[in-house]
Amino acid sequence: MTSKGLDSESFELLIATVQRFIRERLVPAENDVEAHDEVPATIVDDMKAMGLFGLSIPEEFGGIGLSMAQEVRVAYEFGQTSLAFRSVFGTNVGIGSQGILMDGTDAQKRDLLPRVASGELIMSFALTEPDVGSDPAALKTRAVLDGDTYVLDGVKRFITNAPRAGAFTLMARTGGEGAGGISAFIVPADTPGLSLGEPDRKMGQRGTKTCDVVLQGARVPAANVIGGVAGRGFKTAMKVLDRGRLHVAALACGMAQRILDESVAYARERKQFGQRIGDFQLVQAMLADSQAELYAGWSMVQDCALRYDAKPAGSRDADVSMRASCAKLFCTEMVGRVADRGVQVHGGAGYINEYKVERFYRDVRLLRLYEGTTQIQQLIIGRALMQN
Repeated sequence: MTSKGLDSESFELLIATVQRFIRERLVPAENDVEAHDEVPATIVDDMKAMGLFGLSIPEEFGGIGLSMAQEVRVAYEFGQTSLAFRSVFGTNVGIGSQGILMDGTDAQKRDLLPRVASGELIMSFALTEPDVGSDPAALKTRAVLDGDTYVLDGVKRFITNAPRAGAFTLMARTGGEGAGGISAFIVPADTPGLSLGEPDRKMGQRGTKTCDVVLQGARVPAANVIGGVAGRGFKTAMKVLDRGRLHVAALACGMAQRILDESVAYARERKQFGQRIGDFQLVQAMLADSQAELYAGWSMVQDCALRYDAKPAGSRDADVSMRASCAKLFCTEMVGRVADRGVQVHGGAGYINEYKVERFYRDVRLLRLYEGTTQIQQLIIGRALMQN
């Protein structure tokens, strides 16, 4: 079984619609999102109507059912505007829903995925904790079985879309130490004993929402264990992250494209010493380095996405996982360099928030941290090489 996605004609129509939506609706709203730290509700409604919340969810559950190769192209387009817009539906497309799609029971899929695909239900992925980030196997949130319910206690940190979420895909320890003691739960946001911390104030990515999720005696039915079997949560999380890392890598490439476009436009217009600064060879060298790195990164993403689609759906392939880590590592580091050069090409103007590269410079920094830091990707790649 492979992920075939949409037929090419329907997909190209979708891409054209997405490009027009970004150009006509989202780019003009970027400054408003930056100023108010909020994505307008009318834009969220438009995203729901376009089916963006169900991009990766199969048609049988009300989604569009894109293949990985198609999903990364959509992510690339959304990288070319404020990351806040993609963040609104990003957890529904990725880490919030994919665990249920890959490992959930038939009843869980039928109940949740149609509402996720429509945007009626915002799903969030709760793995990271105050003392547990890069080592998820060490998580401390506990789930104790009490009759036919689990009692959950712990704190989750930096949880994307938590303030918007109607439910969480949440990892908690049901057994002993290590990865084998972790289970994945579906936890409704209105569960008694679940509360949210204050929204985080971040360096960049205004309009995106993250906060703590606090569990104090929160009870969920045993039937809410994803897949109905305890102890499989870590494997579910790792399968979800493979797809998420490719998505983020594509997003980084889209951001690099937007920054490069802004930089080229500025280099064509800005004059010094009687000529365009883009005619100076040292400025051209910075633009050329950014173009070459973007081309390399986007080529990696597309190649790995095709490999992802070729493996059995819902399975985990060690080689694909390693390559997804390569793409995530390279592309998120690459866009940081492209953003830095973008500011440099703009000179002093690049440090002023009137110019978009100032915001992008701050926004892209987070890409090297979430979905596994650069250093975690290095460890994954290195270990994979040593095992071959």
